[in-house]
Amino acid sequence: MIAADDSLESTHPASEMALISLRRILKAVEAQSRSLARDTSLTPSQLVVLKELAQRDGAQPGELARAAGLKQATISILLDKLQARGLVLRNRGDADRRTVRVQITPEGRLVLKAAPDLLQAEFGTRFAQLPDWEQAYVNAALTRLVSLLDAADIDASPVLDVGPVTDLPAGPAEPR
Repeated sequence: MIAADDSLESTHPASEMALISLRRILKAVEAQSRSLARDTSLTPSQLVVLKELAQRDGAQPGELARAAGLKQATISILLDKLQARGLVLRNRGDADRRTVRVQITPEGRLVLKAAPDLLQAEFGTRFAQLPDWEQAYVNAALTRLVSLLDAADIDASPVLDVGPVTDLPAGPAEPR
């Protein structure tokens, strides 16, 4: 657990301390996203979609979007990228050609197995261990922070990810 830096309190006003904490959170998410992209060439959102597919015997894109907390348009873009890499397959329905069923491929399962845990999984475990009152306090403080940053109208999913959807890695990371 990250402890508060006592030296910050004496040298920075409260608003700057809040911004420093927010910046630390953003840096942690960005570092985890970069590490995931380097190791697997996946974004956190792509990994969440693969995990959802691995738990099911296929799913329709709308089901995946709901399960992953993503928009339909976002899921379509993610599936395009995953299919281009051979990690998922999309098949049209036999009875109704308008329906599409998505399945994870054996290659997708291998990539998923090798991928590290997402930051939100660790956060979720730790957050669940907090007493109910503290969970409510943290949620209230974060909701207030969103309001202070005029970010209430920004659509977001429960996936800790950075960058626009168009910045998705195209393929496997090249060795350095």
